[in-house]
Amino acid sequence: MQMPIQVLPDVLVNQIAAGEVVERPAAVVKELVENAFDAGARRIEIEIEQGGLGLIRITDDGGGIAPEELALAVTRHATSKIASLDDLEQVASFGFRGEALPSILSVSRLSLVSRTPDAGHAWQVEGAGALETQKPQPAAHPQGTSVLVRDLFFNTPARRKFMKSESTEFRHIQQLVGRLALSRFSHGFRLLHNRRKLLDLPPVDDEAGRDARVGTVCGEEFLRHAVFIDDQRAGLRLWGWVALPAFARGQADLQFLYVNGRAVRDKLMTHALRRAFADAMHSTHYPAYVLYLELDPARVDVNVHPQKAEVRFRDSSTVHDFLFGTVHRLLRELRPDPALHHPAQFAAPPPSAPQPQQSGFRYASPPPRFDSAREPAASAWTTLATAVEQLGSPAESAFAPVPAPQPSDDEQPLGHAMAQLQGVYILAQNRQGLVVVDAHAAHERVLYERLKRQLAEGGVPSQALLIPERLQLPEDAVDSLEARREELSRYGLEIDRAGPTSVVLRAVPPLLAREDIPAFVRGLVSDEDLRETSHHLGEVLDAQHRVMADIACKAAIKANRRLTLPEMDALLRDMERTELADQCNHGRPTWIQVDMAGLDRLFLRGR
Repeated sequence: MQMPIQVLPDVLVNQIAAGEVVERPAAVVKELVENAFDAGARRIEIEIEQGGLGLIRITDDGGGIAPEELALAVTRHATSKIASLDDLEQVASFGFRGEALPSILSVSRLSLVSRTPDAGHAWQVEGAGALETQKPQPAAHPQGTSVLVRDLFFNTPARRKFMKSESTEFRHIQQLVGRLALSRFSHGFRLLHNRRKLLDLPPVDDEAGRDARVGTVCGEEFLRHAVFIDDQRAGLRLWGWVALPAFARGQADLQFLYVNGRAVRDKLMTHALRRAFADAMHSTHYPAYVLYLELDPARVDVNVHPQKAEVRFRDSSTVHDFLFGTVHRLLRELRPDPALHHPAQFAAPPPSAPQPQQSGFRYASPPPRFDSAREPAASAWTTLATAVEQLGSPAESAFAPVPAPQPSDDEQPLGHAMAQLQGVYILAQNRQGLVVVDAHAAHERVLYERLKRQLAEGGVPSQALLIPERLQLPEDAVDSLEARREELSRYGLEIDRAGPTSVVLRAVPPLLAREDIPAFVRGLVSDEDLRETSHHLGEVLDAQHRVMADIACKAAIKANRRLTLPEMDALLRDMERTELADQCNHGRPTWIQVDMAGLDRLFLRGR
């Protein structure tokens, strides 16, 4: 029998709201820290026990809460942050719905203690599931507020059963605190777990301090590969740190996005940034960044998610294009720079001089100090060390060493070729020391960018085959090629249907004239993405890039091809002129720098 319609009791209403706001202990920490931000706090201490299920205490030095407002603070839909629809549409504060504290109280034992600047002492309210009394009690506390949350979900055992282990829940809190710490450089943060201090970040207000905090949260390796950007256009500003494609990740664990200082997870922004890296990284990898978007609060709606983790932009296409364009231009304007290509085990101590700047962007950090106690990462480095040592002696079959001219790093940062190692690597000398280039990967990038330019200028040149080649393919593959005949002609491929299961290949790009053309065509139709016609710009571009990437890969220098010194030097010069030359289109690095200090340490010279 259906129950009659009735008004739910306040406790149950708050517990329902808690299901949306309080997913786990980390959500409690987020809401309480953001309340501290809104209260004007500059220093925030976060104390955790048992992964947050036992205890969460957030203490701040903000403006505090007046005693007559303490009970209201834990009342549903009571807030000091909005009073009208206009306030809601331009909200700049973090907590504004008035749901967090009452929701947390409904599923925990909570104590709220606060002292305003002009008060002689603090006042306190507390309760378990609901307030014990509306009248606050006197308490001892410095200026600011402490919220103590014990026994989270003590009265909702079904919710508590869904919590993970203590270590897992604390890991979520630790990641959250790092994200919050990057949202407010002017704030200090301390994090303790089971009375052990794990994080102590003082407030910072300068470039070096911000870099240091990013390095603490994201790791020094991220910072060493990061470039700082700051660009603004059409009322939008984007600033922050973008890691170069060589730092690509196997998971999206170093992607921090902020809109007007609020940490968000936004599909539109993520898509724009991924598109910017599209042809600089493998499709299974993820870029790393810490980026801040600033715009008029009226142009973004932050009231679309209970936890305010998602936003909606009034003009989403403008935001998407701005993010894509800014980061894409950054990647395109960077050129090979020896300072950014030291493997960690070969890196020299950071120079005292300021780091170089390119195109208005600055490198976030110099390379880390070389660790002489660290063993080489792989046997390949031992081979390299032996090869370098042998360069001064009579050449073996794998080498063709000759004296190299003293390079000018201003115009030729990759130096001049000296030898070819095992038919795979080019060894060159520049002013810093040794440059090692993966010839295939580097040539692949050079060819890929050349094809892109040709396509943008009207199409890739075509070379007719003396004898057209007939290929037998599955019928659906032939259908796909026929449907894409005009598009493929832009890449220099002329393919005609000759029957239900056959095609005739009449012309190819000059780059493929000596390659296995049938294998290349079969590779094209084996790509499931090419079998589906799509009018979405991003998918069309992805398909185009894959075709050009396949052509470049097939035509690039193969392993064991003997190169002359002029050929090697020509490739180095092409790399210096080519966009995104630091990695191939699959995201692999194309070259590294080993400076003289690193080589001296490798061979224990001067010790």
